[in-house]
Formats: sequence, structure tokens, C-alpha cells
Amino acid sequence: MLIWYYFSLPKVLFNAPLSTVITANNGELLGAKIATDGQWRFPARDTVPEKFKKCIVLFEDEYFDKHFGFNPIAIAKAFQTNWKVGRVKRGGSTITQQVIRLSRQGNSRSYIEKAKEILLATRLEFRYSKAKILSLYASYAPFGGNVVGLDMASWRYFHKQADALTWAESATLAVLPNAPSLIFPGKNRKRLLAKRNFLLKKLYTKKLIDSTTYQLALAEVVPEKPYPLPQLAPHLLEKINTNYRGTQLKTTIDLGLQKQVNTLVKRHYLQLKQNKVYNMAVLVLDVHTRKVLAYVGNAPTDAKHQKDVDIIDKPRSTGSVLKPILYAALLDNGELLSNTLVPDIPVQFGTYQPKNYDKMYSGATPASLALSRSLNIPAVLLLRRFGLDRFYHYLNACKLKDIKYGANHYGLSVILGGAESNLWDLCKTYAAFSSTINHYNETNGKYYANEFCEPTFFADKTIDYGKETTDKTLLDAGSLWLTYEALTQVNRPLEDMNWKYFDSSQRIAWKTGTSFGNRDAWAIGTTKDYVVGVWAGNADGEGRPGLVGVRSAAPVLFDVFKTLHQSQWFEQPFDAMQEIAVCSKSGYKASEYCDKTAKQWIPLVGTRTKKCPYHQLIHLNNSGTFRVNSSCESVANMQQKSWFVLPPLMAYYYKKKHIDYKVMPPFRLDCSTGEHNTMDFVYPKANARVFLAKDFDGKLQPLVMELSVSQTESTVFWYLDEHYLGSTTTIHTMQITPKPGKHYITVVDTFGNELKQSLIVEE
Repeated sequence: MLIWYYFSLPKVLFNAPLSTVITANNGELLGAKIATDGQWRFPARDTVPEKFKKCIVLFEDEYFDKHFGFNPIAIAKAFQTNWKVGRVKRGGSTITQQVIRLSRQGNSRSYIEKAKEILLATRLEFRYSKAKILSLYASYAPFGGNVVGLDMASWRYFHKQADALTWAESATLAVLPNAPSLIFPGKNRKRLLAKRNFLLKKLYTKKLIDSTTYQLALAEVVPEKPYPLPQLAPHLLEKINTNYRGTQLKTTIDLGLQKQVNTLVKRHYLQLKQNKVYNMAVLVLDVHTRKVLAYVGNAPTDAKHQKDVDIIDKPRSTGSVLKPILYAALLDNGELLSNTLVPDIPVQFGTYQPKNYDKMYSGATPASLALSRSLNIPAVLLLRRFGLDRFYHYLNACKLKDIKYGANHYGLSVILGGAESNLWDLCKTYAAFSSTINHYNETNGKYYANEFCEPTFFADKTIDYGKETTDKTLLDAGSLWLTYEALTQVNRPLEDMNWKYFDSSQRIAWKTGTSFGNRDAWAIGTTKDYVVGVWAGNADGEGRPGLVGVRSAAPVLFDVFKTLHQSQWFEQPFDAMQEIAVCSKSGYKASEYCDKTAKQWIPLVGTRTKKCPYHQLIHLNNSGTFRVNSSCESVANMQQKSWFVLPPLMAYYYKKKHIDYKVMPPFRLDCSTGEHNTMDFVYPKANARVFLAKDFDGKLQPLVMELSVSQTESTVFWYLDEHYLGSTTTIHTMQITPKPGKHYITVVDTFGNELKQSLIVEE
């Protein structure tokens, strides 16, 4: 009998499915998902709030702390009362017995079942402490409708945590399990009020509350209707529910920030909705802890526009948000300095012809400006120079999971959005870069081996950054700091355009991105402490006019940063940098011919970059009007001068925007020179496909060809398929109306230089 008694109680009392519950980092409820059986049943709590404990014990089982599972006097009184009236009017069950009854749901109410409950209740008293038994009761007692347990009831009826309940609220919930099918908020309010007040008077009589508390409690009203549960991070709840169904987890979410970001997303969504843009996602990370502070997986749209889709981890075209990685990699490898001039000219690679967003060309632009202005052509040319496979290695090292095909699959378009990634991975990457600078300064020149770790939204998880090492994880701190310096110069949205003029404005390194066809708008920014990422667009991939990063995503980004604590700017990692003289005009390491230099901080490997190739030492006559040499002028009558000279095609566009750019003077006619004129086509480029437009009369419009030459005084002779077209001087343009098909254009100048290229004409 003892053996049977020992094993009579199941090891697990309750097998009912539970709700998935997530709380903020302060324990406040973020959201919950109903259990699979349709009941709101929170996971069991470990302790019971003191007020509710006193209320429930006094109301249900006044001798709870003294009996051993059952109360024979209460049972006898109940039996006597029920016998007199001929029906069950009074129950004599203890809280321990009620726990057993709740665990044996489905069994009929009979005296035999009552005897079993008494026996099992005594066994339960052997297994658990009184506090544990009370917590089981509070966790599984019915509170009306499909509400089970104290935690759910306190949120459902009072919209607060159980620990924050008042005496009146605790008394209200204490009387509900006594008759959950009859008395619950919204019905029989008078009976509920009477029962609550009866319990409050009992608390006062037993001197558990004073008279003031009693009077104030009586003045409180009972709830009229259930409150909806908070759903502040529904997409995060779904993500957690996938792997942690039926558990209660404390997250890293900052409740106040989450509410503010939700409000901001709703406000901007209502604006974007006017342009038929229905989806948005925002992620906020703490750089130091790599914890998620705010998680908004989608805008408050409707089911028709995929409101339940969590955009944060979905692959989308990256637009230009990968450009800073290339820029930092070039700095890190000593192949570029911050302000090195890079080409910004029309280019074509086979059938691929990248263009800048504004369809304009500057000829040559400082690399940092090309990054801050997000110019496409310099980025493609730099990627081609750096090497596609090398850059692909960096993307893999950043652990961008959605870039899963080989480098050749993406080609050069990878830098302009030809690949896909997701908001989670991109924010993780920027957080790793920011943390690299922070850790380098904090540890006096050390790096952490595991900088590119996964962020977490679990409050009890601590990130392991790996061992300290003097070797960089991927990019050195100096290159990243210079990259961020360039990203602070990105033009902000209109409302923040004048941020530099306000002392209260904080510096933010940020980058926008817009995918082909205006399908995705990105904005990712970072300070020393936070990373904020924003995506806007349509989940179904529909593009919309005006859906660009700076207009659609950037305003949200800066509004979010305004809600965060203001951060100091990154400390400069001096140990990873050195100061050298650079050419003021070209941004290259200064050569002996640079006429104007400036001091500039560069990464340590930056000394490997070549010296300025654009400054030449030329010889002029005394008046400076012609170039001369020893064949036509004595050395005594020559003057030497440094001259800034760009290649012809770069110079053609550069001088349009730089009125101070001076073309080299021509050689004096009596001077013999071995220098040759150089030429390059402005339009069309080699192997270009040209479509001839028709006017309103159906007549084909001519194709205007344009050539850039270094010697303005030269004459150029034009040929189409070996047929002479004519000659040009000074302005080298030629109109032709060729037939459809492949053609060859040949140009020859007076110096004998020849340039030939093909084009394909289509109607």
C-alpha cells in the first residue's frame, strides 16, 4: 500500500498546452499567443504575489498552512449542509484538493472522486511545499471564459502584471475561481462586487488590511469588460513561438523604445500608404551588448498586404548598402585613401552599363564623396579594380546568409543591389564594424575574434566575443573609422538637412539603398552605441515611384535615433592610423610634383598606395603661354611648373564642374615633340546597343557621337565602316544615321593617332 501510495501521484500534474509569452527586459508583457487548445494559459509561475496569496487563502482555504492536504472539519460541514438542501451548495475542498481536481479535469464530481482527491492531496503535500502548491493553483485555476491562471487574468481584467494588483483587484480575482462559469467581468457584476466586498471585509476583520486601505478598496470598481492583451512585438512573438512554443521568455526589448518605434512606424506607414507602399521593418541593436532593443517586423497594414510577414529576416535586394564594405576593404588593403580621385565617367561592360542615380557624371570625384553621394559608377569601377572574388570573400566573412551563390553569379552588379540580404544580417554587420572600433579603443589596440556574432533577443544570453588578438577580425579599426567619417556626410532628409549647424545634433554614420525598380528602400545608421536599420517597400516586390532610401526609409531612421540616448562619436583609433601628406587636388599620396599638399590621417597600410599620378612637371616659355622643350628653347628661358592633368575622358566631365581645371598649354609650333594626342569616346561606348528614335513624322533621328581629345588644337577625321564622314576641330561631335546592324566607327587625328570601336544599331 505504501508503494502504491508513493507512485499514486503522476510525476507531471499538468500536461495542458501553454501560451507562448514574451516580456520586455523589465518584465512587462510584450505579447502572448493563445495555447493550441484555445485557452489563454500562461506558463506556471514560481511565486504568488503576497496580496493575492492572502486573499485566496482567506477566501478558499483559511487553514491552508495548517492542514495536510484536506480539512476534515470543512468537509463535515459541507456534507451536512449539502445533505440538508439535497444538492451541492457548499464545497469543503482545500486549495491542495483543488490543485488535484484541476489536474484531473474530465473526471465526474462524485464522492468516490472526492475520496481520490483527498488521498492524492495528501500525497501532493509530501511532494511540494505550501508555496509551490499555491503557485500551481494560481497558475491553473479558471478565471472565466478561456482565461486560465492568475497572470493571464490580471492582464485580461486589469491590464497589468499580477505583482502590481491592488487589494481590491486581488480580491476580485480571488473570488473568480470559486464560480468561473457564473461570475466573471461583464456579467453578474453585482454578485461579483458583493463577493469581492465580502472578502475585503474579511481581510479588514482579520486585520490584514487597515481601515484606510479597506475604504479605498471598496471604492474601486470591478472591471466591466476584458482588456485585449498587449501585442507590441507580434512578429518577434511568432519568431520565438516557432522554436519555444508554450514558454515564457524574457527578451532584450526596451518596452518604452518599442512603443515609440511602433508609433513612428505607424505614422510613416500612413504617409507611405498614400503612394501604395504598405510594408516596413525596423530593427534597433545595442552595439556593446549586441542585444535587440526594438523589433518591428512589419507595418500595421492588413492581411491583403501581408501584415503577418516578418520582413526583418527576409531577403531583399540590397541596393547600395554594401558600398561601405567595399570602401573599407579598399582602405584596409592600402589600395585607396579617403579622398583619392576615382573615375566617374560613362562605362559599359558587355551589356552591363551602370549609371548614377542622377544620370550625371563628374569625371573624377573623391572616393569619400563618391561613397557619401552613393555614386554607382565609381563603386562599380572600384569593385572591378579590387576584384569580384576578393570582395565576395568580405561578404562571406560578414556572414550575410542570403548571398549564397558564387561571385560570378552576381557579377559587378552586386555592389548596386544585384544580391539579396536581410535587415537582420545587415544591421549585424554594421554593429560588428562599430564594435570593432569600440573594442580597439577600449583594449588599447586589440580585436575580438568573434565580432560578427549573431545578435540576441533573449535577456539571459550573453554574447561571447571570443579571444582578444592583435590581428584584425576582418577590417582594421582605422579603415572603419574613416569609412564612418565619410558616411556622416551623407545628405540627410530635408527636415534634417541643417543638422551640422545645431550643437544638439549627433553625428550618425548612415547609408541608404534603393533597389532596381524602386522595390526596396533601405536606411542603416550607427553611432558608438546603437545601430538602427529600416526597410520600406512592398512585401510582394511591387515597385513604386519615389520609393527611395533617402525619402522613404531615412526619415524613419532619424526619428528613431531621436528617441535613443544621444551618443558620443567614435574615438579615433590613432594606433591604427598615421598622418601623411596627401595631394590636395587628387587625394593621392603626395608626389614631388604636387603643388599643394595637406596632412591627412590614413590607415597604417595606406602608405602602400601609389603617389599622385595626375601631377606632371612641364616646361613653359617665359610668358607661360606655350609648352617648350630643348628643341625650341634654351633652358635659361624655360620655367618649370607642376600641372594637374586628368585622362581625356575624365577631364572632359571634370572641367564642366570645376571651372578652375586648366588644360595644359599646347606646344609651341616650332617645338618638336614625341607626345601624342590621346582620344576617347564619350558616346557611344564600345559594343553599345543604340536605339534610333523616330519623330512624329516617323523619321529616324540621327545619332550624335562625341569624342574627348587631349590636344584641343588637333583635327579629327571621322569614318563609319571606312566611309569618310567629315572632320571636327575644338568640339568633336558628329551626327550619323546608320542602318540597323553592327558598325565600326574610326577616328584619326592630325598626329596620326587612330581609335576604332564597334556599335550595334537597332530601331
